[in-house]
Amino acid sequence: MSRPVGLIVGTGVDGVQILSGAILSSIETPFGDVAYVRGSMAGADVCVLKRHGEGHVVPPHLINYRANIMALYMLGVERVVTTSAVGSLRESIAPGSYALMDGFLDFTKVRAQTFFEVGKVVHTDMTHPYSAVVTDVLGTEMTAMGLSLHTGEVYVAAEGPRFESPQEVRMYALMGGSVVGMTGVPEVTLAREAGLEYQTIAIVTNYAAGISASLLTHGEVLDAMAAASASLIEVLHRSLPRIAELPAGQRDHQHQLDFLLKP
Repeated sequence: MSRPVGLIVGTGVDGVQILSGAILSSIETPFGDVAYVRGSMAGADVCVLKRHGEGHVVPPHLINYRANIMALYMLGVERVVTTSAVGSLRESIAPGSYALMDGFLDFTKVRAQTFFEVGKVVHTDMTHPYSAVVTDVLGTEMTAMGLSLHTGEVYVAAEGPRFESPQEVRMYALMGGSVVGMTGVPEVTLAREAGLEYQTIAIVTNYAAGISASLLTHGEVLDAMAAASASLIEVLHRSLPRIAELPAGQRDHQHQLDFLLKP
């Protein structure tokens, strides 16, 4: 029996009904309760979490990333796809295009970064934080749809909720960053700790500060996400059933996170 696919949706997508037969539930994790919706997407069993909560009320630096990833782990998820609105750090990555990640740069400051704070010390390899098999499925479907797609990119995680300064944007670009967002870390690193295969569909909504000719606004981001929503939903409908059918991965039922679930 195949495992459910995890889907974490962010800005501009968290209000869209994308499942059939959806049932709203919650699960208690060691890090707090998490609400989720479980249903079917083109025949695939999918668990959807709203990253910013119902009504988009939780800012990026206060999201309970550990609870979210642990919830998916406890639900038996093995592979996770997320959506993220991002700003471009390069003129060649234009607003309206999409990007799939290969690496990240972490500039967050106040977030809980690991599951392993009590009970054991674990140093998790981050050579390949993004899943090759999930990336291949997403990339194939997005290319077939004719979308403007950039692959092998580097996600810069900023703390938020403010936008970045032009000076920060220039630094991020010089360090090899491709796009900048506020939620990709520690989401990807926690998924790696949990043994989950993870990839984010980054939707480029604007050029970052100093590259953009105008001041940045959240409304601009929402407008860009609204314009991309139909294509994005089609990507998910085409990709998630294929991801659900992939051969079982390396997740062990007696994974190293299970010690957190013992009474």
